[in-house]
Amino acid sequence: MDMTDNQRIEARLRYQWTVLFAKDSATALAKGMMVDVSSGGLAFRCDAGKNCPSVGQQLVTQFDIPNSEQDEYSETTTFTRSGRVLRVDTLNPFLRHVAIQFDEPLPIKPCEIEH
Repeated sequence: MDMTDNQRIEARLRYQWTVLFAKDSATALAKGMMVDVSSGGLAFRCDAGKNCPSVGQQLVTQFDIPNSEQDEYSETTTFTRSGRVLRVDTLNPFLRHVAIQFDEPLPIKPCEIEH
């Protein structure tokens, strides 16, 4: 895990873990790979296929955040958040980078987990 700032309001926790996403709770979940997360949103990579979200689209996401840096893979907290897609960047013909802003922030700041 790594924390980055990138001139943002809140530092982000760089964390590679599975994120599940869908247009709504009735739609089948697709998988992506989390890139980073803050209390207000997350970024992930996903296949460029039909399940790839588009800018402005509402999504429901489910993801885990470690409870501490020392125990990053065994102790996690699962969150479900809806949000709006702010950006979709093309990484290559098969892969997209998606940034979303949560409708309701997380109750924690992931970059401040115990070290």
